Amino acid sequence: MAIIGLIGLAVAWWAASQASARPIEVAAPTPTPITATAPPASASASPKPTIRIHVLGAVAHPGVVSVPEGARVEDALAAAGGLTPQARPGELNLAQVLTDGAQILIGTTAAVGGEVRGEAAPAAGGAARGNTVLDLNKATAEQLDGLPGVGPVTAQRILAWRDSHGTFSRVEELQEVEGIGAKTLERLAPLVRV
Repeated sequence: MAIIGLIGLAVAWWAASQASARPIEVAAPTPTPITATAPPASASASPKPTIRIHVLGAVAHPGVVSVPEGARVEDALAAAGGLTPQARPGELNLAQVLTDGAQILIGTTAAVGGEVRGEAAPAAGGAARGNTVLDLNKATAEQLDGLPGVGPVTAQRILAWRDSHGTFSRVEELQEVEGIGAKTLERLAPLVRV
């Protein structure tokens, strides 16, 4: 038995020496290709053009502000620091789209009212407000809302007057609509017809 044990030890020693003497193959690392990634779309896109709007009256920082093209009255007011506690904008249409060079006037407790002066942006229907004469007897609420000094409430009042009186026979009848005075009519007269 001792001889068999010695032979076993000799075989084990020989096997161990052979295993340690044999080189181990290690796979060479494969290089990972580095691909250039495109910059995010927002970084490569050109910035949206801006327009300049003159905001005056009861706002925190009156003056000229820059807002993105397609901005609305509320955006320009925010850029001017918002309304002051004395602000009384009347029926100013905060959703009206602005164009470059427009002027927004915000009234106060002493002189209530608000208006957008200057050329208005194109209407949703495609006709350009400000250079297209609007037919009072066919105009929609949205078209009327785009007129200077006419907000959504006054537009609805114009439609209600038209419904109850049939049609407008002359532009001056606009003064019979609540909220439209001589000053507003003066601004509207070149922009509307019957």
